[in-house]
Amino acid sequence: MLLLQNVSLRRGGNLLLEDITLRIHAGQKIGITGANGSGKSSLFMLLLGELAVDAGELRISGQPTIAHVAQETPAVDSAAIEYVIDGDKELRRVERALAQAERSADGERQALLHGVLDSIGGYAARSRAARLMNGLGFTPEQEQQTVAALSGGWRVRLNLARALMCRSDLLLLDEPTNHLDLDAVIWLEGWLKSYPGTLLLISHDRDFLDSTITHVGHIEQRRLQLYPGNYSAFERIRAERMAGQQAAYEHQQREIAHIQRYIERFRAKATKARQAQSRFKALERMQQIAPAHVDSPFRFHFAAPEKTPNPLLQLEGARAGYGAEDVLYEVSWNCSPEDRIGLLGHNGAGKSTLIKVLAGELPLRSGHRICAQDLKIGYFAQHQVEQLRAEDSPLQHLQRLATLTLEQELRDFLGGFGFSGERATQPVGPLSGGERSRLALALIVFQRPNLLLLDEPTNHLDLEMRHSLSIALQGFQGAVVLVSHDRNLLRTTSDLLLLVDDGRVAPFAGNLDDYPRWLA
Repeated sequence: MLLLQNVSLRRGGNLLLEDITLRIHAGQKIGITGANGSGKSSLFMLLLGELAVDAGELRISGQPTIAHVAQETPAVDSAAIEYVIDGDKELRRVERALAQAERSADGERQALLHGVLDSIGGYAARSRAARLMNGLGFTPEQEQQTVAALSGGWRVRLNLARALMCRSDLLLLDEPTNHLDLDAVIWLEGWLKSYPGTLLLISHDRDFLDSTITHVGHIEQRRLQLYPGNYSAFERIRAERMAGQQAAYEHQQREIAHIQRYIERFRAKATKARQAQSRFKALERMQQIAPAHVDSPFRFHFAAPEKTPNPLLQLEGARAGYGAEDVLYEVSWNCSPEDRIGLLGHNGAGKSTLIKVLAGELPLRSGHRICAQDLKIGYFAQHQVEQLRAEDSPLQHLQRLATLTLEQELRDFLGGFGFSGERATQPVGPLSGGERSRLALALIVFQRPNLLLLDEPTNHLDLEMRHSLSIALQGFQGAVVLVSHDRNLLRTTSDLLLLVDDGRVAPFAGNLDDYPRWLA
């Protein structure tokens, strides 16, 4: 279907791909991986005709219909569901032709077009669009809202639904799980499994990749190599290859030893509870794939909190909500220093609301929030990322927190988050979403909290940074409360899963693998 023959590709003066040859067959589902800036998104732009090759040849057999997620959403006044249906361009073309035939009273052409409409499933298009939107978390009320009335995050989901609405031969998805919650990720995973066309997928979510792809196309040192199997199979192959390089050996051993120490510590406390067993298996798997990440540019850990009072935080009969609506009712909860809690629940059930209550950002309507005297919260949410000062550098952000610390110590710390050399002193404004998230996490880590509240911390983070965050959280000596659509992060950091549902918070009866069945 697609052939890249000796292709080289530049963006500006930067050579991204050099002399690559790749053949993609119809029906293959390929995950495109590689470090940030390696050329993954540029490869998509090449396939969409937005970039031209600098050398070599790109061949696309036939005239396939290519679908992709638009980066911008016009603030139009049409209903959201109509915007989604617009993704099926052939359907809209037939509808316009049919309207013209009706105006001209051309009965023969009307009959012909009704037959075409039936053959392409046009009569079921509205229900198909509604199912797509429902799967991505839209309510029936939101379907009828204008596009202009939707927030930025919902517009991203709307563009994804529009791309899925297109009856495509080739689907290009670049980080489709950003801005999705776990429910929507699980739904999208199932949809992609049954997608009959060819899929090229850029994602930093291991579980999502494992469930949806048949091959990995990895970009490294301007080359692209195709590996059979899912992402876990690719990691094992790369781990074996990296293990053969003497220069990386000591780094590997330190990483493996770190994970092994945590496994032993967890083994001593683990019960036979299903969640504990799931966590233990995830940690063992991390030990196996650790060598695949020895060349990661990210190296950091959480320093021990200065104090760890017990309990750290208590809720007694807490009730909270927005406007006239209550979201949480009579929530009572003690948070202890070594709690590792993952929050599950439908979109809108109140997971982020609970995090805001714990952080003290949302006042209670009734009940009590009782904080230990030495409580020190590290709170990560999207609005913290957006509040970074665009004109200041990463170093300046850190210097405001540590006026007496030597600059070199701060630079060394920032280097572990990928801000080394000149990158530490450049303004934050031009940084990507992933780089801003890394900086926000760095500021939290530096302050040595004893309670971490993490609301979707992996949005925009690449696989290497997610791996490093998992390792660092395993060694963290405080409490963690986590909301994430990244199931790998939930598995490797959560000892207890709590379900937020119908205004209540209670232990989830099962492990993470049982959650999709609960949703169904």
